[in-house]
Amino acid sequence: MLAVDSQPEAIPPPEVPKPSRFDGVKNKFAHIKEKVTTREGWVGDYDYAWLCMPTLPFMKKDRRLPPFYALNDDLPLLVAITSGLQHALAMLAGLITPPIIFASALNLDAPTSAYMISASLIGCGIMSFVQISRFHLFKNYYIGTGLITVVGTSFATLSTANAIFNAMYRDGTCPSITAVDGTITRGACPDAYGKVLGTSLICSFLEIGMSFVSPRMLKRLFPPIVTGTVILMIGASLIGESGIANWGGGSNDCKNRPETGIFALCPTIFAPRPLPWGSAEFIGLGFLSFSTILLVERFGSPFMRNISIICGLVVGCIVSGATGYMSSSTIKSAPAITFLWVHTFKLGVYPPAILPMLAVYVSLAMEAIGDITASAEVSHQPVVGDVFDSRIQGGVLGDGVSGFFSALFTVTPLSTFAQNNGVIAITRCANRGAGRWCCFFLILFGVIGKIAGVFLAIPNSVLGGVTTFLFANVAVSGVRVLATTGFQRRDRFILAAAMAFGVGNLLKHDTFTYLFERVPNPNKGLQGLFDSITIVLSTPFLSAGVVATLLNLILPQEPVESNEDDETSSNVEKVEHDVESQDEKDSKKL
Repeated sequence: MLAVDSQPEAIPPPEVPKPSRFDGVKNKFAHIKEKVTTREGWVGDYDYAWLCMPTLPFMKKDRRLPPFYALNDDLPLLVAITSGLQHALAMLAGLITPPIIFASALNLDAPTSAYMISASLIGCGIMSFVQISRFHLFKNYYIGTGLITVVGTSFATLSTANAIFNAMYRDGTCPSITAVDGTITRGACPDAYGKVLGTSLICSFLEIGMSFVSPRMLKRLFPPIVTGTVILMIGASLIGESGIANWGGGSNDCKNRPETGIFALCPTIFAPRPLPWGSAEFIGLGFLSFSTILLVERFGSPFMRNISIICGLVVGCIVSGATGYMSSSTIKSAPAITFLWVHTFKLGVYPPAILPMLAVYVSLAMEAIGDITASAEVSHQPVVGDVFDSRIQGGVLGDGVSGFFSALFTVTPLSTFAQNNGVIAITRCANRGAGRWCCFFLILFGVIGKIAGVFLAIPNSVLGGVTTFLFANVAVSGVRVLATTGFQRRDRFILAAAMAFGVGNLLKHDTFTYLFERVPNPNKGLQGLFDSITIVLSTPFLSAGVVATLLNLILPQEPVESNEDDETSSNVEKVEHDVESQDEKDSKKL
């Protein structure tokens, strides 16, 4: 037997290639290639027939639902594109309405008005991308929510800006002509729009600062009894100031039915078919658009129900165009391609508007908290815990930053839009890829200048029929928020006091206009303060919001009533224990 003197040689370990810093990029490109070159990447297993099938009475209802796509799921391209288009179309009417109303209030020319619409669409697309993408800043602070929380031109700014414009025309900042019979005709005043932009820019730092306050503290300062009241009054005031007024023919001076001047007929005497305000023809066109929304909601497919507002506009425009109420002049004057800063406005600060705009940004923060909560719920995301709190912080910061950059984009303050939550609920697609496609379509609609010209050609009565429903949705959102309160005696007292101011202002606009009229010879600074207070008190949602906030801080909380029934008490204790256990489970998961 031979002895083995040498040991067996060790087998070297297999060489593992070192990861390259470009591997992530290569994998990303490989995923994109597979997405655009395969049927699975384009179509997936989504039920497109369900999305496009109308709900007719004689058809058998299929109660199957398509799959739910979470925030970061792998989404087929066609689903992402169609969902993004639905989001863009769902918010389109809300985006074009404020610039149209601003331009009408300041009597701006058609090219400037069309640019304001385009700038609004482009700015909303850019800032929505920031909210959806959610960028990390430092420590636990972010900008953006990471949800499909798109932003749009704030309706709160719309109501406040109208009061600011009225003040500018009264104090001579904007030109106006008084006829012999006392009729006042307002001249064009683009500088007023620039002053609103400049004032909103400096006031946006308030909401930016609020974003670094604990979300729990913000919720304690602005509970549902406060936020619901503010949102309700925003919707109600817009219905009265703009929606119904446009439905009757126009929200400009023609609604006063002067006997002479260019506003003797609506919208002006130079319109294709001018008529007195409140004419049956105007009411009929508005009702046609309004009833179209109702019919689409009843019989339309899920896709059509998501864009019911656009369906109402389309049907109204077809009929009004065929009957001669539309003019193609705005379409012809609009450029084929446009972008930001094609038109500019001289930025300035209007001191009396500072206090009202600060209040607007507080209300925008309140709205953002409620809208982000609703977005998280419909996206199947937790609404408690550190992750949710970071979404609130990032969303409020995104709102404040949007207010700053929107002024540089020549757009009034932007805020989160709630109506897109309905699109998520119907399509069952909460994926951020769909949100980014929405941003793409918004920017595309804004860049194509002729689209703004088409929107500008929509008759006031058609726009009024649609926006009345849109603003009523805002008011209903406030009612929904109020419904979450317990409505104890304290809640009812706060709501009643706030409504006394809000509804009173809504029904009698000039109640506080003459509040400081008898103060003798106030200096410029004191007069500016008086004007600020007058604007706040004369704006329904601001006066109601101030009263609700102050009473919420002053009035003590009501003690919890003790229940003498032992069995009921034990049941309550059991429920509380279950809630605590669930909170502990959620915190462990997070």
